[in-house]
Amino acid sequence: MNITVNGTRQPLSAGTTLLDLVAATTGRRLTSEGRPDDGGRLGVAVALNAEVAPRTSWAGTMLADGDGVELITAVQGG
Repeated sequence: MNITVNGTRQPLSAGTTLLDLVAATTGRRLTSEGRPDDGGRLGVAVALNAEVAPRTSWAGTMLADGDGVELITAVQGG
């Protein structure tokens, strides 16, 4: 199946959850609640098909062919 992540089309295995995608994209291991298992901060917001996806829903949200995902990363600046 194919989805779009931040405007780029990408192939994805069937059965992939939003949590799996966020973990793979950020390179972090996440708990089922969507938090880094090292206790740090993730600093990521996710929208699925233009709707904000609460972190607590990531593990139970299966991605489907044609989905659009936007990952927004918080960066510190000044």
